[in-house]
Amino acid sequence: MGIFKKKAPVPPEEVDLSAIDRESKYKIFSPQGDRFLKIVLTVFALFQLYASISNKVPLQILRYTHLGFAICLAFLMYPATKNADRKKLPWYDCVLAALFFCVVAYFILNYKALQFRAGAYTMLDTVMAGLGIVLVLAACWRVVGPPIVIIASCFFAYGMVGKYMGSFLQHRGFSLKRIITHLFITTEGIIGNPLGVCSTYIFLFILFGAFLEKTGIGQFFIDLANSLAGWAAGGPAKVAVLSSALQGTVSGSSVSNTVSTGSFTIPLMKSLGYTPEFAGAVEAAASTGGQIMPPVMGSAAFLISEACAVPYRELMIIAVIPAALYFIGIWISVHLEAKRLGLKGTPRDQLPRLWPLIRDKGHLLLPLIGIIYLMISGFTVTRSALIGCLICIIVPYLRKETRVPFLQIFTALPQAARNVVSVATACSTAGIIIGMVTLTGLGQRIGAGIFDLVGNNIFLALVCAMFTSLILGMGVSTTSNYLITSTIAAPILIKAGIPMLASHMFCFYFGIVADITPPVALAAYAGSAIAKGNAFKTGVNATKLAIAAFLIPYMFALNPKMIMIGGTFLDALPMICTAIVGLVGIGAGFIGYLNGPVNPVMRVVSLVGGLFLVIPGTLTDVIGIAMIAVVYISNRLAHHRKSAGV
Repeated sequence: MGIFKKKAPVPPEEVDLSAIDRESKYKIFSPQGDRFLKIVLTVFALFQLYASISNKVPLQILRYTHLGFAICLAFLMYPATKNADRKKLPWYDCVLAALFFCVVAYFILNYKALQFRAGAYTMLDTVMAGLGIVLVLAACWRVVGPPIVIIASCFFAYGMVGKYMGSFLQHRGFSLKRIITHLFITTEGIIGNPLGVCSTYIFLFILFGAFLEKTGIGQFFIDLANSLAGWAAGGPAKVAVLSSALQGTVSGSSVSNTVSTGSFTIPLMKSLGYTPEFAGAVEAAASTGGQIMPPVMGSAAFLISEACAVPYRELMIIAVIPAALYFIGIWISVHLEAKRLGLKGTPRDQLPRLWPLIRDKGHLLLPLIGIIYLMISGFTVTRSALIGCLICIIVPYLRKETRVPFLQIFTALPQAARNVVSVATACSTAGIIIGMVTLTGLGQRIGAGIFDLVGNNIFLALVCAMFTSLILGMGVSTTSNYLITSTIAAPILIKAGIPMLASHMFCFYFGIVADITPPVALAAYAGSAIAKGNAFKTGVNATKLAIAAFLIPYMFALNPKMIMIGGTFLDALPMICTAIVGLVGIGAGFIGYLNGPVNPVMRVVSLVGGLFLVIPGTLTDVIGIAMIAVVYISNRLAHHRKSAGV
């Protein structure tokens, strides 16, 4: 069955995100309970702002306080089980939140004493740390899901039983006390670098995104995309790609991006003639790319910056090229599909006019422009985010058309605090994994063991890392996925000779792709829910559209100069050009259309030619261009013969 359908069912007006995304399944409180929760969330946000502005809060206190707020809120905000009544707050959730409050208070009040007795912790220290670990895992199970909790528990167990294991997995073994105190008291475990990044950079950029949402920039992006691309062939689909790319500059969530922009674009695509499965796939693929779109990207990008000791502004610049190629690849596929089906765009008189839109609302882009300028100019990430938030507060009042109630702006504070709970919970649990890896040396052991299997074959090492990221990324957030895979898979690539930053970005990209890769594809599920289509088919279509995401990581891993590692933009430019031509060939092979319908044989030729072009090397580029040229010329000749009646 093709993706074109003459009559599509009426799309739903809204979708219950909680049915798709575990992190959005909040409890429903009474007005009094909701008011209390917002007060706590606001206090959480204000503390984070104070810590960032003053820079006077000691590291351990900042991280423990951030963790305390996140875990306590997790117990209060999220139901214990999938089928639990969301309208009730069970007594045991209050007890669990109170217990963790006591744990955190203990370590905050005694943090100096704990530094003095490092390595000689008391029994009470150990008991409180053990209780903290259990509660972190319990909270993470609710918020993020079982996969990362199970993996973290396995790593915990490995610390005790590893001495009985053979081969490269064997280590000298550690006592339960040593493991517990290492994970919860030192900065090598739960309160390690991931939580540190979350308590600083990530929170501020989540707050920045929340402020932008209150200014109405999301709707502005949709209107802007409509005015630029809504009239073209397959207009609504191109609007979905463009608006999702713009939305991705300020939001790093695949699922929320799919729902926010998809509620507008998917019904339009269906009305134009796309089937629900393809309409949902376009939005899911485009929205997933938001996590790799500078300047904000996803939360994991800040963790990459910290892990690789690369300034975020440099990472932001490096990420532009692969992000652009990702969206170009989707755009090409959408365009070819629209041309194949003869789908037209929305009439211009039904679309926003570009100049009036820019004139009346263009100033809403100032926070985004400002934060990019600040980071490129050398300002710290923290200062850039803080100034960006301040600009967000001022900007809506520059013109009458965009003014909002002043207090409405500040509802961004509890919203940001709410959104950071899932990230903090994932980071703290991932800290258990990272802590055990550092304690046992497992990262180097796994890297050495797999390297012995693959030998010097870099391509096999990349394939192993890809499947590790895809499998571990099923059903978990990108942040969780990256923290796990960068610990397990990145050492494999580094040992194979791939630069550290390219290795981490490789794992990052495939963790993102997991959101649209069946059988567990959360973004695709969100798109199918809006379109009322088959979830699995939506995931398959999204994977085809986002084929660039599967190829680009191999390109920059095999030739890091493509992302300006060890080279300049001029060095990368030829590879970018050949990659775009390659994406055209791959798109034509999958869609069956180039400059006209492509027969099955030529589709294979086009697909193979496109793959040759994404492989670094002059010879492969020449072969690839020749193969795509053959397809193009063959189609032209066939068209002329048909026109001549031959």
